[in-house]
Amino acid sequence: MVFKPRVKTGLQLLVEEGFQRVAGKRIGVVTNHTGVTADFKHVVDLLHKRFGLDVKAIFSPEHGFRGSVADGASVKNSVDVKTGIPVYSLYGPRLEPPRKVLEKLDLIIYDIQDVGVRFYTYISTLFHVLKAAGEAGVRVLVLDRPNPVTGVHVEGPMLEPGFRSFVGIWTVPVRYGLTVGELANLFNEEAELGACVEVLKMDGWRRGMWFDETGLPWVPPSPNMPSLSTATVYPGTCLLEGTNVSEGRGTTKPFEVVGAPWVDEYRVIEELESLPLRGFRLRPSAFTPRFGKYEGELCHGFQIYVTDRDEFKPVKFGMAVIWVIRRLFAESFRFTKSDGRYYFDLLVGSDKPRRLIMENRGFEELAKLCEDTGSFEKLREKYLLY
Repeated sequence: MVFKPRVKTGLQLLVEEGFQRVAGKRIGVVTNHTGVTADFKHVVDLLHKRFGLDVKAIFSPEHGFRGSVADGASVKNSVDVKTGIPVYSLYGPRLEPPRKVLEKLDLIIYDIQDVGVRFYTYISTLFHVLKAAGEAGVRVLVLDRPNPVTGVHVEGPMLEPGFRSFVGIWTVPVRYGLTVGELANLFNEEAELGACVEVLKMDGWRRGMWFDETGLPWVPPSPNMPSLSTATVYPGTCLLEGTNVSEGRGTTKPFEVVGAPWVDEYRVIEELESLPLRGFRLRPSAFTPRFGKYEGELCHGFQIYVTDRDEFKPVKFGMAVIWVIRRLFAESFRFTKSDGRYYFDLLVGSDKPRRLIMENRGFEELAKLCEDTGSFEKLREKYLLY
């Protein structure tokens, strides 16, 4: 298959200009397996082999440089077997590039495909890279890529003070509607990180584009993000990670199937379809996860089919799923904790939704929190590049 993309990424444009803007620099690259051109040439291989540039270090996010490490697993430092370049992990005990390594660099290139959701940790790595680069006086070149779920749709809740973590690094909504380049500029300015940032813009990308409209090949950004349909529902169904309901990890449809051994799928579907939600259909489904929650146990739930992705509000839908299951199966359902804190609160960026759910408040109150993006939509206008 030959891909004929309608959109050229920042990496593609850098290749076409012959890497002139980075020539003669001592370079560090923040990337993973997604840092490729439309014909699957990797940014590190292009820099190091094809153009013979001085790549001193590779910095890897969650899931590792080659994208093979499971979610949540600590990533270790290593040496890239293909190029012999040292790889420094930015997921584990260390979240920022080591200062001694930064002192040997003139430039950091950031090239990772994101999914446009606040708790997807690649943008937290971006934040820490900008912070460290600002302190060390190293320039950062962000090779921009599409927001796969468009640069139009914004959905709350906003991250509240006191709930910052690696799954919520800065005050933006769950679904922020920016490219990674735009987000880099927002982080740098609003958090006063002090980095010298340049964004190499894409050519041909429009804000309303979904990823499959770009013509670019889908490279799964992480092991449980196999397709655009996964990314479409992920902003909502990932919230189930903070509960004892399976979000479908360990199946062939992670985040697209949800359930638990104690769920009556027909009651849940009936309740969900009675709520003011649009753009989807649900199919009763039984599944047995191969790993993760309820490994080897038969779970009852449903598969989500998005019928109108511009109408579908994934965060509101995810909240609705939890609200319904808690109401119907209060004796079995629970929110789970991580390091003494409710993980659901960290994902959402607030404890208000969990409290509303536990108090059996009406769904309308919960839905309003998903619509509350504060003054963010006005703020983001300052950083739009497209």
